Amino acid sequence: MAASAIFILDLKGKVLICRNYMGNVNINEIDNFMPIMMKSEEDADMSPVVIHGSTHFLWIKHSNLYLVAITKKNTNAALVYSFLYKLVEVFTEYFKTLEEESIRDNFVTVYELMDEVMDYGFPQTTDSKILLEYITQQGHKLEVGAPRPPATVTNAVSWRSEGIKYRKNEVFMDVIESVNLLVSATGSVLRSEILGSVKLKVVLSGMPELRLGLNDKVLFEITGREKSKSVELEDVKFHQCVRLSRFENDRTISFIPPDGESELMSYRLNTTVTLEVLLGVRSCAIVLPSVLQARSQFKSRSTANNVSILVPVPSDADSPKFKTTTGQAKWVPEKSAVEWNIKSFPGGKEFMMRAHFGLPSVESDELQAKPPITVKFEIPYFTVSGIQVRYLKIIEKSGYQALPWVRYITQSGDYQLRTN
Repeated sequence: MAASAIFILDLKGKVLICRNYMGNVNINEIDNFMPIMMKSEEDADMSPVVIHGSTHFLWIKHSNLYLVAITKKNTNAALVYSFLYKLVEVFTEYFKTLEEESIRDNFVTVYELMDEVMDYGFPQTTDSKILLEYITQQGHKLEVGAPRPPATVTNAVSWRSEGIKYRKNEVFMDVIESVNLLVSATGSVLRSEILGSVKLKVVLSGMPELRLGLNDKVLFEITGREKSKSVELEDVKFHQCVRLSRFENDRTISFIPPDGESELMSYRLNTTVTLEVLLGVRSCAIVLPSVLQARSQFKSRSTANNVSILVPVPSDADSPKFKTTTGQAKWVPEKSAVEWNIKSFPGGKEFMMRAHFGLPSVESDELQAKPPITVKFEIPYFTVSGIQVRYLKIIEKSGYQALPWVRYITQSGDYQLRTN
């Protein structure tokens, strides 16, 4: 069982929208929600679940709204919260911003959406692409001769419409990895993490089935293949289109994709990123108070694009002058930092920036701990984890020819280098 009723309240607890899906709760129960919330705030004891007698309120706050689910049954709380956040996504897709005014201005559309996204307390169609096909912001009424909801609403493949046709059939896949890194002043890695995402742009006719093969360590162990070229993925999360039972059985990623853009999967690797194989701008060290050296440790066949190195300096620094061997440096007083931008940074190269300030800093001697240098970059055609797409097969009953395109990108996440 999921939710008996869904309410949308303003910050004062006034009901803007209410939908009683099961009819087993008194809608006046919502009057107990805000007094309990106010008392919890006073006691500094906020909880995502508010209880009043046998009634449970599961709530989230978005902008100047409360979205509240009420239940009296044994409920899957994780499902309810996932639904509430998905509801926020749907409303945001329709109204651009979700706030009290957008709810008041679109009562008809909001009610129609709430009728479609949940049925008798269970989530139904929550894909905004499908909902947009038959629920518009002008409102939609199912009268005689009016367009009926598409088959996707009751179809097993609710994320993709039938009858899609393209002249040229293609699939574009981006494997994007973000590196979170914290390096000490001596060059040792204190923290490292790789967050990966596989994104799709699907331009395919009909109802194609795609099969994706990765150099997955678990698969290679099952088949007895070479392990050194495999990667061990953690915290893998899939789009709802992926057949999970198939993946659990033989590690095959099989799916009928949504049309257009979507995220197929995400993953995480806790593998320690060492300076010897690190991507992007590998080493940044302040040699003197006015000299900064940056070196790319990756191989020369790769190039980092749009590199930005932000170097904190004391806030009382004055009259800065810069000289760089490449790129441009500028003083950013609102951030108390020097920003060094390099459009293209080939692998195996070292560049230098010299900075001169008109007055000596009083703060420099007083600061015990200096903020770290932060680095932003993007390296195309490269992944630091070594993940590879072994194959991407496209199967469609009409037998048309389709082209798959795969691109790899590595970019900086929370990438910091300490200087002391």
